Amino acid sequence: MENTLIEKQLKAAADLNRIKLLACMKNGEVCVCDFVDVLGISQPAVSQHLRKLKEAGIITERKVGTWKHYRLVEDQTPLMKGILEQIQPLNGCNCGTNCCHVGGNDNE
Repeated sequence: MENTLIEKQLKAAADLNRIKLLACMKNGEVCVCDFVDVLGISQPAVSQHLRKLKEAGIITERKVGTWKHYRLVEDQTPLMKGILEQIQPLNGCNCGTNCCHVGGNDNE
């Protein structure tokens, strides 16, 4: 594994909000709208955290209508496998009343 990848992954995992995002995704794919409620921070701030995780190769995204859904990459590096094993899954990372799925906005 390249040192630059190790550095990116360690930096990405060294933030409490990003650890919470990873904990949410341990249960499966999560819509970006759910992260705002879980973290209690603005959507732009959530997007910045997700960007760092994606740039480090830890998560991936897919677009559903106007919303993005995020999940852990299946083939994690040994470093990230070890880190992810230490993170407990976080429940409550599912659609709330303001979610993209409420009202039939899910375009799958």
